[in-house]
Amino acid sequence: MNLLLKEIRDSPMLWLLVAVPVVFVAAILIPEAHTTLFVLSVLAIVPLAGLLSHATESVAAKTGDAAGGLLNATLGNLTELVIALAALRAGEYTLVKSSIAGAIVTNTLFMLGASFLLGGLKYHFQEFNRASARLQAGLLFLATVGLLMPSAVAEMDSSSAAAVTQQLSLGLALLLIVGYGLGLLFSLRTHREIFAAAEHAQTDEMPWPIGLALVTLAGVTVLVALVSEIFVESVQKAAEAFGMTPAFVGFIVVALVGGAAEMASAFSGARKNRLDLSVGIALGSASQIALFVAPVLVLLSYVIGPSPMDLQFPPGVVVMVLLATITAMFVTNSGRSAWFVGVLVLMVYLIFAITLYVLPPRMP
Repeated sequence: MNLLLKEIRDSPMLWLLVAVPVVFVAAILIPEAHTTLFVLSVLAIVPLAGLLSHATESVAAKTGDAAGGLLNATLGNLTELVIALAALRAGEYTLVKSSIAGAIVTNTLFMLGASFLLGGLKYHFQEFNRASARLQAGLLFLATVGLLMPSAVAEMDSSSAAAVTQQLSLGLALLLIVGYGLGLLFSLRTHREIFAAAEHAQTDEMPWPIGLALVTLAGVTVLVALVSEIFVESVQKAAEAFGMTPAFVGFIVVALVGGAAEMASAFSGARKNRLDLSVGIALGSASQIALFVAPVLVLLSYVIGPSPMDLQFPPGVVVMVLLATITAMFVTNSGRSAWFVGVLVLMVYLIFAITLYVLPPRMP
């Protein structure tokens, strides 16, 4: 506990932790002040992301960057899952699908590109395990193929398209979950030797004890999920005040804030020349959302939703996910990166963001 208090005392960013209780109190006292709650929730998520970053690096120091990246991606995606479950119960399937697609694109392009850029500004070249990146990009491509099929079936005769799409989505959900599980078995068990992290510079920082790191991970993840719920409830009204469109909010703003904890870990890893951790978090999180979170939400919609949800996304959304996947496969193929590679990836993300800002996609 002394280590945790020392970290908070020595880091000015973590002083913003005072915003965490403030946002909870404000949500009770002034629930209609959406703009205020939006700003407070963002200020609260930033220091929580910093704590999660340090705890993840401490776990990765014990388990290796591959397992550390998977752990961070899993805990970080709990936030998206909690948000999506709340929307699922309310039958807001448009919001669910928007958050899924936005998280995939943001993690694949913004988180990966910014990690390359931030690491490249400090190191001339950086290396990472090409096999691991290829596996995650391959899993993401599998998910993209799965998302393409329901959209293709939807073009059939309208009298039978809905039923076929629903049956197809259920089968694809089960298949994608199996594919994700087999990918974990392959990378963490049967062929884990080929996914070892590339050598990186040693750091003088002492990692936290594994017990403190795990407790911090669990506690901070719960707080991030709770603050994120307040954020989601206030973001639409706040977006209107700031002149942002619903499409831009769903795909860009919610995805960026929801992934803040993972981004802090990925960016910190890149600056410390631990690019395997950064790539593992970025692509691992995107593939986990596409292959596990989205299919699980389809299955849970049969239990807690007002009606079953399918995996049919608008064609424009599927194209963005496909292009993001192809971009990730292209830039990770060599196993090396530099700052300009990050700029190129971020440029693709900015093209999507500008398009969504001026021309919101028509969600089903």
